[in-house]
Amino acid sequence: MPWIQIKLNATSENAESLGDLLMEQTGALSITFLDAHDTPVFEPLPGETRLWGDTDILALYDAEADIEFVVNTLKQSNWLEEGFAYKVEQLEDKDWEREWMDNFHPMKFGERLWVCPSWRDVPEPDAVNVMLDPGLAFGTGTHPTTALCLEWLEGLDLSGKTVIDFGCGSGILAIAAIKLGAQKVIGIDIDPQALLASKDNAQRNGVADQLEVYLPKDQPENLVADVVVANILAGPLRELSPIIKDLVNSHEGRLAMSGVLDTQAEDVANYYRDQFDLDPIAEQSEWCRISGMKQSA
Repeated sequence: MPWIQIKLNATSENAESLGDLLMEQTGALSITFLDAHDTPVFEPLPGETRLWGDTDILALYDAEADIEFVVNTLKQSNWLEEGFAYKVEQLEDKDWEREWMDNFHPMKFGERLWVCPSWRDVPEPDAVNVMLDPGLAFGTGTHPTTALCLEWLEGLDLSGKTVIDFGCGSGILAIAAIKLGAQKVIGIDIDPQALLASKDNAQRNGVADQLEVYLPKDQPENLVADVVVANILAGPLRELSPIIKDLVNSHEGRLAMSGVLDTQAEDVANYYRDQFDLDPIAEQSEWCRISGMKQSA
């Protein structure tokens, strides 16, 4: 069946109340909160609602819903200013999961690394192949930030190295590092679903014994690695810079960070220049990778 979606902008103060109103009084089938300005945030923990300063609300209804009633209910709620902006869209009925699977193809990074959906054939059996089923966690290689990190890892000599994947998501970077020669990889993420996805994908790739995963509160004390990769977002990279810098071994340790827009890259880089000799910033489709080597103590 087709669907109708109404989109409106809210704030961190009223978004959750408006979402409850739409669910309880207008029959919305689902409510989604989206950051209206790409403000960097962490993925929420299960059961937690993490809101932003400017938040778009997407409310989904079946095609027979009375959208005029929905709008009037919002007007009478006192949560929105008079003349608030909203947009109504019709969505065609699709098997979204099947469409996504059909369009996720094997991808090559650098000279020898392939990321292959678990349901497709491997193009080069003798290459370094990461078999991936993203599940509930972010990270397929299709996004420029993941691609930039994969290309960086592919260009390193990881033989015998310890690697930390900070914000491991689906485990794609962690598993790629192991298959590229790393002796041990530690995945850290605030989302328990990400840790499950990483472990499942590691098992699928036959490298589960080389991957350890932790919530931040459970990670070992004084943890350091030869290589650290953090594909998160600009805000956390700034806020957590002291923690991330301490994870990198002081003897020629390497760090790469992505999830950063070109307008944010220099600002984020400045948080790391005191301890790292940084490479030229790499860019792909307005997203950037910041990388470098830790300075000797």
